[in-house]
Amino acid sequence: MKKVGEKVTRKGGQKRLVEGLVEGLVESQKKILDLVKTNPHISKKDLSDKIGISTTAIDKNIEKLKQKELLKRIGS
Repeated sequence: MKKVGEKVTRKGGQKRLVEGLVEGLVESQKKILDLVKTNPHISKKDLSDKIGISTTAIDKNIEKLKQKELLKRIGS
């Protein structure tokens, strides 16, 4: 599995990097990443409503994404 920031070269390398990063994620984690990408200021409540899981499950999935270094909080 490739890590965030790992250098990828050659044509199509970026696609392989992204595929490597999402490999092993559950569907709710993929949805969280997609929603945060489109709206970086989205609340946990809004994530919960859009994905259809509890805010507690959102918290657990966000923590797993942070541990995998796929999500990082910026700001206060």
